[in-house]
Amino acid sequence: MIKKFVIKKSACVTVAVVFGLSLFALAQADAAAGSPAAAAATTPNAPSAAAAAAAKATGTKVGTINIEQAIFASNEGRRDFDVLAKKFEPKQNELKGSADEIDGLKKQLNAQQDKLNEESRDKLVKQIEAKQKSFDRSTQDAQEDFQNQQGEIGNKILTKMAPLIVKYASENGYGMILDTSQQWPRGPVIWYGPAVDITQPIVEAFNVQSGVPAPAAGSTPAKPVRPGTSPGSKPAAPATKPPATTPPKQ
Repeated sequence: MIKKFVIKKSACVTVAVVFGLSLFALAQADAAAGSPAAAAATTPNAPSAAAAAAAKATGTKVGTINIEQAIFASNEGRRDFDVLAKKFEPKQNELKGSADEIDGLKKQLNAQQDKLNEESRDKLVKQIEAKQKSFDRSTQDAQEDFQNQQGEIGNKILTKMAPLIVKYASENGYGMILDTSQQWPRGPVIWYGPAVDITQPIVEAFNVQSGVPAPAAGSTPAKPVRPGTSPGSKPAAPATKPPATTPPKQ
């Protein structure tokens, strides 16, 4: 089965790092306003009130947010990731054609290997191996390119979303926000309930701030799919997901 371009949790490590650096820079804005970290974590349109609120936060509540979900579920995220997926459709079709060709050659070899002489069989085997090697290299390059551009989109959105998270947390009495994008033990949170999750309020507030309209009625975002393996093999098992929560309005 051909490999597919996907949104992978492992590809969001950069996003998680930027999230941490963004909030740290905002919280330390008064002490390091001119530092490179703070400059990288804020945008020209980021409200200065968010930085001041973070520096003076006195809340004691602990909340959670699924950063990946917040990014991918936002109107801007859905729009930009849809554009990215469409951009890579020609490459996806090209790879599918190559995969089908390799599968056809393998079937030909299996069906005719008893009838082929040694020279013809070796020639066909070498042809399959060369095409397989080229396919694997092209697929890996395309997958890395896709994930790099995916990461750039996620980081761009998160850079704009981070001040909003700090502002929301400060205004609602939170002293700490933990990211639940990664399940424990890869992530820091063993268990959490929907009452402490602020993902949905942040998505709603960010949609208002960004001004990006919701996708057209009836459209559904593409579901993440784990990449497959080489042609003729079984696809990889689906990734596990954290338990879905429905945050209350706050």
